[in-house]
Amino acid sequence: MKTTEQKAIEIAKLMQDGKGDDVTLIDISGLNSWTDYFVIVTVSSSTQQQGLAKQIKEYIKENDLEIHPVNRRSPNGDDWNLIDLGAIVVHLMSAQAREFYNLEKLWFNGKVIEL
Repeated sequence: MKTTEQKAIEIAKLMQDGKGDDVTLIDISGLNSWTDYFVIVTVSSSTQQQGLAKQIKEYIKENDLEIHPVNRRSPNGDDWNLIDLGAIVVHLMSAQAREFYNLEKLWFNGKVIEL
């Protein structure tokens, strides 16, 4: 059985293979009680975002994960698609949203895992 870290690494690599840009995996397990890993990905278009989200959905079916419902800020949220898998949260973000929210800086105490 795969560990949560192994699944997070596989998802991050899947995002790289799907041509997601600047894929970052951060272990934040010791910093909060609601998740263990962030996978942060820059996407260049809503089409790419949808394609990567589809790849994640296919992955979770094969790896005993489930998507938790997320309340979105805007119904057309093309700038940031958050996919909550419980212990792993995937952030598919436009370059502008990623720069503005700067999750890596916000979670600077987390451990970046090299892919």
